[in-house]
Amino acid sequence: MTNGQHHHEHGHTHGHSHGDGGDAMLAELLDLDAEVLGESLSEVAGWVAGHAGPLPAGRVLDLGCGTGTGTFALLRESADAEVQAVDGSEFMLERLRERARALGVEKRVRTVRADLDGAWPDFGTVDVVWTSAFMHHLADPDEALRKLYASLRPGGLLAVIELAGFPRFLPDTLGDGLEGRCQAVVDEWRTQEMPHIGDDWGARLRDAGFVVEEERAFDTELRSPLTEAARRYARASLGRTRERAADRLSSADLALLDALLDPEGPESLARRDDLLVRASRIAWAARRP
Repeated sequence: MTNGQHHHEHGHTHGHSHGDGGDAMLAELLDLDAEVLGESLSEVAGWVAGHAGPLPAGRVLDLGCGTGTGTFALLRESADAEVQAVDGSEFMLERLRERARALGVEKRVRTVRADLDGAWPDFGTVDVVWTSAFMHHLADPDEALRKLYASLRPGGLLAVIELAGFPRFLPDTLGDGLEGRCQAVVDEWRTQEMPHIGDDWGARLRDAGFVVEEERAFDTELRSPLTEAARRYARASLGRTRERAADRLSSADLALLDALLDPEGPESLARRDDLLVRASRIAWAARRP
């Protein structure tokens, strides 16, 4: 979800540092994602809590937590819940701790830094695991699912949330499908860099021994007038798209994309009244028998 993130090419980190500059930009994108898509995130967290039952103290795990958007969504579901928030980036974890202090929930969160492609810490026995936009980053997600199965108590719940594609912001008619062409390039890159993106997580969960109770899509579409945060979200997201797609775009497409990203230009995203936000998450609720 926060989580969702993210964050779309690198929603969360698990031991691979991007440097403070890269982490700072990614953290901003994750936080904007949570702010702009907050209603959807809360809906996902409520759905997970509905499957889990009362969230218990000290036995909830947020795996690949990023800046903690999922952690805080789960904390809002129960006054008793406490969360172990796990990520490979100390920058992200410090941002999460700052947010926890600002919200007055720092005593309900324990952060754990870990490279989840390596040896896992001992999380103890947990009742609920939330992992959002993260599992596809792992080198061996099946091994991770086996470890999660072992960590969950019998009857415990694992919630896997993945983005169903990159969020979209531009009308399809703009540039005769500019955003679609950009995303086709990014999707090709993502498939090469993250071969597990778009996997059938329901099948993977069943192969690991879980019983999948429900698979559900959570769709969001926001239209004008958009908030300032939504416009910043669009600019940050499309800016990252430009980084990935620039060398594969035509000069005309690149010029239009740059015009959209220019905060002072007449075509700026800040000025457009046809901007929108379309996003979809798919979530699986799986039980350890």
